[in-house]
Amino acid sequence: MSEAQKISVENIVASTSLAEKLDLNQVALVLEGAEYEPEQFPGLVYRLKEEKTAILLFRSGKANCTGGKTIESVRRTIKTVSKKLEKAGMPVIKDPVITVQNIVAVYDLKHDLNLNAIAITLGLERVEYEPEQFPGLVFRVAKPKVAMLLFGSGKVVCTGAKTVEDIGIAVEAVRKELQAAGLLN
Repeated sequence: MSEAQKISVENIVASTSLAEKLDLNQVALVLEGAEYEPEQFPGLVYRLKEEKTAILLFRSGKANCTGGKTIESVRRTIKTVSKKLEKAGMPVIKDPVITVQNIVAVYDLKHDLNLNAIAITLGLERVEYEPEQFPGLVFRVAKPKVAMLLFGSGKVVCTGAKTVEDIGIAVEAVRKELQAAGLLN
């Protein structure tokens, strides 16, 4: 089994533009179950149960999709919402460009980690570790630009990636660096 197969994508956040502008009061009537309380938050929240995703729509026509575990799930969410708006007579952008903003994934190194030793060995430039504040060590990988949260259990959370491939590259970089420092067998 390759490294990429062991990486579990937990959340993909992507943005797009669905329209030139949206009347969110009208959208709230069209999207059954949508949450729109402009005095609390300027966007409308619509959850898709079948995809287990949510989409935030704004008056500007911009939208953010969250909760997808695959790019395809994000695409289906955006397409579903776009079709519902179009069916209700609202002008929508055909084939909107989808931009991945962040992918969060988890990985298990399958080894306990000595976070104190890692913090000392890898240096303060790329590491943040304050166990009184947070039980994980934040390790910043320069290329690809991601943050890896390492926990004593060997579990790793990767955040900030733009592609699943970036996560695999970052996980391998961390593994190699820890092995080279003698901190991972």
